[in-house]
Amino acid sequence: MAPVTEHGEEMYALVERLYPLCRSITGDGVRATLDIVGEYIPLDVHEVPTGTQVLDWTVPQEWNIRDAYIADPEGNRVVDFAASSLHVLGYSVPVARTMPLSELRAHLHTLPDHPSWVPYRTSYYKPDWGFCLAQETLDAMPDGEYEVRIDSTLADGHLTYAEHVVPGQVADEVIVSCHVCHPALANDNMAGVAVATFLARELARETPYYTYRFIFAPGTIGAITWLARNADRVERVKHGLVLACAGDPGSLTYKQSRRGDAEIDRVLRYVLTASERPHRVTEFTPYGYDERQYCSPGFDLGVGSLTRTPYAGYPEYHTSADNLDFVSPEAMADTLAVCREAFAVLDRNRRYLNLSPYGEPQLGRRGLYDALGGRSDTKQAQMAMLWVLNLSDGEHGLLDVAERSGLPFDTVAAAAGALHEAGLIKT
Repeated sequence: MAPVTEHGEEMYALVERLYPLCRSITGDGVRATLDIVGEYIPLDVHEVPTGTQVLDWTVPQEWNIRDAYIADPEGNRVVDFAASSLHVLGYSVPVARTMPLSELRAHLHTLPDHPSWVPYRTSYYKPDWGFCLAQETLDAMPDGEYEVRIDSTLADGHLTYAEHVVPGQVADEVIVSCHVCHPALANDNMAGVAVATFLARELARETPYYTYRFIFAPGTIGAITWLARNADRVERVKHGLVLACAGDPGSLTYKQSRRGDAEIDRVLRYVLTASERPHRVTEFTPYGYDERQYCSPGFDLGVGSLTRTPYAGYPEYHTSADNLDFVSPEAMADTLAVCREAFAVLDRNRRYLNLSPYGEPQLGRRGLYDALGGRSDTKQAQMAMLWVLNLSDGEHGLLDVAERSGLPFDTVAAAAGALHEAGLIKT
């Protein structure tokens, strides 16, 4: 396995490329985003037509935008989409009008508590238009007539999402999901997209036990669309992780699945604790990112969510302050490392059956103790063999062994491998 810390700068460079694109839940910005990700990993891109019924939802019309601005009475653009895609209310209908500031104010969104920041706002399912701007910009706008233009289209088209599959030894799947619908927000969620992309590349260098399916889709409607289109095969999904807010300076947070005791929950709790990283583990709530779709009661998949600072947990969230200065290569590398550690445990956490369960089998005559000669952790390795033998009853997995014994999972897995090769245990 390549040292994941080496990928921090590469992931940051990918975020830099993705950050300027104007994304929404549909449209050419999503396609352009997936085109760039497709330079790193091969993608299977899906186009779902407007009007398609997906569970209780309907795929909406496609939105695209070319230009937008507010020009003051002298013709100066005081708000300009070309400067930042956050300046336009997402899914704004076309507008070409001149109006007084008193009328325009009803369509302006600011953050008075952070007067230099621009908020991120959308109106996906209710026709509307508007602009987002800094409060200090609004305060400097004199009364008068303003030219308002939004050159956008809202028409029948498609919802676009993509998948990348890393084949495993078995057809059972682990899904890794991230959203690709946010414009000009570095942490939420281009950092998550970058970590998912490089995680896929790392897994593809190995032959994992599980098949890993990466889903790059717009938030909410994208995950719902994927579930609707895969309802007949969703039983293959044994574990899953939603990645978001993966690059900010906060410590890691794992939000458990609806089940709370899914294997992915146990693995992330174990890995975060064993790593001695500062972290939090929180209970499931039906609000947040797309874990709430995968964990909806009809599917109830074992899918948790890994972030650094969680949803709405930092002042910069959904504002222009969630920019390239807010994320770092080090934070993304750390998030990637935890994902790799967690999936390494998940991939090897299997149950074994002791083939010599009556009394302790003689390990010396099988050369198992000799095989440990020279190891710095010889005593630990010996204890791991004894623990694996004792708990290989078909009911306990290797994670159970590691948790109960207090031994490192890697040591336990190595012991299981040696015992299996010696014919003392079987899966």
